[in-house]
Amino acid sequence: MEHPSDNGSERRARLVQDITERTGIDEALIARLVRTFYGRVRKDPLIGPIFEARVADWDEHIDKLCAFWSSVTLMSGRYSGHPLRAHLRLPVDEAHFDRWVSLFEATAADVCPPAAAAYFVERARRIADSFEMGIAAGRGQIKEPRFSRR
Repeated sequence: MEHPSDNGSERRARLVQDITERTGIDEALIARLVRTFYGRVRKDPLIGPIFEARVADWDEHIDKLCAFWSSVTLMSGRYSGHPLRAHLRLPVDEAHFDRWVSLFEATAADVCPPAAAAYFVERARRIADSFEMGIAAGRGQIKEPRFSRR
């Protein structure tokens, strides 16, 4: 008799295999996208200074971001943390989120095959909405999702 967790593991493995086959997303593509994207972020005049003021060790931060995106796209479970909590006190507004999403979409289009870019962008838009709404709530404001409704 199979252990219940084996069914979940097998089901997850099939889902990940399907995602990889449909999109081409693997750990190497995630690393390439994350490194390229945050290289662009660091040079961006609007959002770059916010990151530069808070990230002391970029190699460590990139590793954490790769683990995050691996968990988001491939359900790897590599990331354990509270990303919204880390962003709650940032001095950001709609313009910052607009720039982050715009840079992410452009980078995904440049780095990824079309199916992978679409998969990443869909998730990035949801993350941007979640963070923007969470930050607004922390400030006593109510925000509607702006990116995942497109």
